[in-house]
Amino acid sequence: MHQGLGLDAFNELTPGKALHALYECCYSVTLAGDLVTGRPYRSHDQLFRRADALLFALSESSVDTILQAYPCIGRRPRSTKSHAEQCSVWDPRPEVMAELDAAARRYTERFGCQFVMFVGGTDPEGVLAAINDRLHHDTETERKVIRNELAKINRTRLERMLGPEGGFNNW
Repeated sequence: MHQGLGLDAFNELTPGKALHALYECCYSVTLAGDLVTGRPYRSHDQLFRRADALLFALSESSVDTILQAYPCIGRRPRSTKSHAEQCSVWDPRPEVMAELDAAARRYTERFGCQFVMFVGGTDPEGVLAAINDRLHHDTETERKVIRNELAKINRTRLERMLGPEGGFNNW
């Protein structure tokens, strides 16, 4: 993933390189392409607000396409290790992972898509609670929550891509 580019360097990237960097953040060629055409951005906040607006304007099928890029709860893509085995915040006990797996399956059966959540240091019990709470939503409400969670994830990835607002002090 692109990291610490700085806003000025991002604004100067060729359209293809900028598209690639943005796709790594949001998993949507449409959203990334629209963000590229909005350059140059005067501030991080301007980019973040545009990214949010574009995400919330996407069709449901586009959001479903984005969701296909997210791993099942408790697993990393292309890994036989559970998330728990890779992150110290997570409890590697098989019964915890089995609970997460069962809750994620119930969620997928209910809403027809993967559960997505900005975890940000949340432990497995917090994720289980979130899944169980969100299972009570109607579909329309849950689709709004999904977009909000995707926006949070995009924001952290865009922040990582750009680096700090004033750039890095390399001297």
